[in-house]
Amino acid sequence: MPIEYKTKVAVFTGQVGVEEAEELLAWLQTTPASSINLKQCVHVHGAVLQTLMFTEPKITKTPEDPALLEWLQAARVLPEGE
Repeated sequence: MPIEYKTKVAVFTGQVGVEEAEELLAWLQTTPASSINLKQCVHVHGAVLQTLMFTEPKITKTPEDPALLEWLQAARVLPEGE
């Protein structure tokens, strides 16, 4: 399962595909003060990226994958230097 939903944190693991975007959006909209853990994530589909850009959730753990980190910074999901 590429996204594990805990009480207030969504943990992304591996490759997060397009099929996860709708459920992620619904969870973010119905879970106040939620956050995202991207530490073990290596890829997010463009639809998931758009969901993150639209909802602007708090990112508590940045991805270890340097290419994904750079991509998320370029999309302004994460600030530069994170």
